[in-house]
Amino acid sequence: MTTFLERLQHGGPLLLDGATGTELNRRGVDTGLPLWSANALLTEEGQRILLQIHEDYLRAGAEILTTNTFRTHRRALAPSGRAGLALELTRRAVEIARTALVNVPAERPRFLAGSISTLEDCYRPDLVPSDQELYDEHAERVQHLARAGVDLFMIETINTLREARVIACLAVETGLPVVVSFVCDRNGRILSGESLRDAARQLLPLRVAALGVNCAPTPDLHRGLAELRAACPPDFPLIAYGNIGYADDQVGWINTDAVHPQAYCEYARRWPARIVGGCCGTTPAHIAALHDALHDGDSDTATA
Repeated sequence: MTTFLERLQHGGPLLLDGATGTELNRRGVDTGLPLWSANALLTEEGQRILLQIHEDYLRAGAEILTTNTFRTHRRALAPSGRAGLALELTRRAVEIARTALVNVPAERPRFLAGSISTLEDCYRPDLVPSDQELYDEHAERVQHLARAGVDLFMIETINTLREARVIACLAVETGLPVVVSFVCDRNGRILSGESLRDAARQLLPLRVAALGVNCAPTPDLHRGLAELRAACPPDFPLIAYGNIGYADDQVGWINTDAVHPQAYCEYARRWPARIVGGCCGTTPAHIAALHDALHDGDSDTATA
């Protein structure tokens, strides 16, 4: 069986899935804060729709499916009195994604990425907890996902180097592949103000599998990716997935149709990334369009 690392190094660009939380919202699932996408795991209807979303991304051509575990950790669950359900909900999210992989068979290998983000708001680097809290709480998240049976870790929407390094160190210790992706401002700097060049300098020695940028406005993603490309070895894999819409304090995200699927592909053609997908606001239609672009002999998408 082809491993994720083998597939990453050989065989061309890899297609990541698109948004989960905002797609749940599009399909009528409550995604209100603080639980956001984790709300879907609490009801049979929510789980049914989540499974359907995973399956739709697989049918669109996604080779990497991301678990709905963005907010299944203790700190995110605590305000609703569900902190004790962290492992149970993480396992449930992984099981639903695994079921989708079984329900939508394919000849090529597909991989399940365990999503881990910041302990606090991914857009608020000023809220990042102490090093000890980061270590203790992320250690539990990493172990929950490893025990649930993911193929790799997707450390995503990270807003400081400090938190990125803690999670990456913990995840690498499991022996599973680790991908790290940062959320950046319009100028391509991490929201903390730190540079992606420094991110590469600190994380490459940990032997992470890929680095990249996500959850920034789609038209702006290329700036951060260009800096990462210059800071990493020429053959080192990058990952890119942009958002469509904007954050909201009440519902978590406001969906828009500002970047339709074909327009998204035109932006993606500028990204020097080997792994390409979609973040908040993207849909299975965006991933299907990316799939067609990636398999178009004239496409330059994700060829780095």
